[in-house]
Amino acid sequence: MIGIVLIAAFSLFEFKPKLPDTVRNAQYSDEIITVDEHASPEDVMKLLKDREEAKQGRQLVASLESFDIYSHLKLGLDLVGGAQFEFEAQPTKQVPDITLEVMRGLVKVFENRVNASGTTEAIVQQVGKDRILVEVPGANPDVVKRRLLATANLEFKELTDINADTWLETGITGANLKRANVVAGSTPGNWAIAFELQPEAARAFGDLTSRLIDKPLGIFLDGNKISAPIVRSAITGGTGEISGNFTAETAQDLAVQLNAGALPVPVTILQERSIGATLGQESINKSLKAGIWGFLSIVVFMILLYRLPGIIAALALAVYVLMSLAVFQSVVTLTLAGIAGFILSIGMAVDANILIFERAKEEMRQGKSVFVSIKDGFDRAYSSIFDSNMNTAIVCLVLIMFGTGVVKGFAVTLLIGVVMSLISSLFVTKTLLFSVVQAFNIKETKLFG
Repeated sequence: MIGIVLIAAFSLFEFKPKLPDTVRNAQYSDEIITVDEHASPEDVMKLLKDREEAKQGRQLVASLESFDIYSHLKLGLDLVGGAQFEFEAQPTKQVPDITLEVMRGLVKVFENRVNASGTTEAIVQQVGKDRILVEVPGANPDVVKRRLLATANLEFKELTDINADTWLETGITGANLKRANVVAGSTPGNWAIAFELQPEAARAFGDLTSRLIDKPLGIFLDGNKISAPIVRSAITGGTGEISGNFTAETAQDLAVQLNAGALPVPVTILQERSIGATLGQESINKSLKAGIWGFLSIVVFMILLYRLPGIIAALALAVYVLMSLAVFQSVVTLTLAGIAGFILSIGMAVDANILIFERAKEEMRQGKSVFVSIKDGFDRAYSSIFDSNMNTAIVCLVLIMFGTGVVKGFAVTLLIGVVMSLISSLFVTKTLLFSVVQAFNIKETKLFG
């Protein structure tokens, strides 16, 4: 059993050599790491490799003298830091009414932009009639805001009056893009957007550029002209570049926005909340400490009160913790409230064992053997255990159905804890206890407190 517990623990957690502070601090950031100009290429490649590994969904849960302990648990905004925004959709002349269809389109574009940034476990959901809540754990708030706010309506236009600077819409827009990527510009320090059009738009673009040879092609973003290059030859392959004195950062922002699509309507920020990674890590450290102390307190209490069954219950509780964490890793985004629910469920997990052990002690007082007493204790305590856990599960389901945010996170982890505690007490504890009693032929009732 100890071997199984250790194997499960190593499958849930990673033990890695301690990373440089610059890498650890940047593991959930879109910022560029500053590298010493005298660093060797090998040092630079190692630094970048360490950073990429640090960004692959791992969260630092403990830092020891020579190595760090990471987990692949999906952690929420309040634990890893990040950004939370509430946006309000604004009507325009073209879209005077904010309908459900408009909001669905807005949510879809926001999801695409957030996902294109490489961020995992982001939450994008409609709140009310015309508002959207966006939570992006582990992200730079300024980057998130910059990438979400821009409408990013790209248009290719034809010049009709050079004196009045009048441009005619061609019908080729960002909606016709197949993909957009950041590439190096023609001069050092400048960047450009390489794009590829969808087949039908590529043909129209070829016709347009054939007609505009030695004439300017207007490229507009959100109604503003960003460049007007002179067409030297027809572009029939449906590919091209957009230049406009972009930095690496602004070019990346625009590429993300173009790939995600333009916003159907503009939005404004109603509420903005930012949580630093340091504060989130502090919450993890305190929660971890509370969980460890809570677990150890329960173990000591059970061993002092029930002796041998208490030791078995402690092992079963360790299995319960690992099983619950495995489920959390697969299906739950863990928040601070969720951790509170999980720690509470650790205490509730031993309730079933207490009922079983007390019932078994009553049977022993009536003169029954240890084996028979334990069997009767499990059989007769089962209905009480099941009923009490079902009552808790029903309350959790109600909170999940009608609660939001923090309340729902608490209820989900508590519900998973209830289910796992039933499995732990009725199967793991039972199997271990019967195996020990039979293997060592234990008949002394004093070993049961």
